[in-house]
Amino acid sequence: MGIFLTVLPLAVGGAAAVLTMDAMAQYSALPQPPFAPPAWVFPAVWTVLYLLMGAASRRVHRLGTQESRNALMLYYVQLAVHFVWPLLYFRAQEYAVAFWWLLLLLALVLAALSAFSRLDKAAGRLLMPYAAWLLFAAYLNYSMMRMA
Repeated sequence: MGIFLTVLPLAVGGAAAVLTMDAMAQYSALPQPPFAPPAWVFPAVWTVLYLLMGAASRRVHRLGTQESRNALMLYYVQLAVHFVWPLLYFRAQEYAVAFWWLLLLLALVLAALSAFSRLDKAAGRLLMPYAAWLLFAAYLNYSMMRMA
């Protein structure tokens, strides 16, 4: 199960990347708000974040309690919501819808982070960079929504 939990967020991100193949070229062509990183940063950051997410879920899974199963269910829901965001943003170019969807994702991630932290402090800390990056993504998405 450990390998599955490690690979799952990478697979979700990879599937979304395949479905939004031209996303980085599209991103580079958009007007950029202040602090917008170059396109090459995103795949590197997301790979690290997916590995941290996998590590966090493995730690919670090892507990084997009903509470850990509930926390993992919340984590799986946020992964599904996470998968949809790049489709809304890059494929559909629905920046406003994507922004509100991203806020939903952020709320789910914060709930998962809280649930993980109650069970295993390290697992919660492993999700903190993900939550921080989503806040930054919300800034970028909001800026793009305002500029488009």
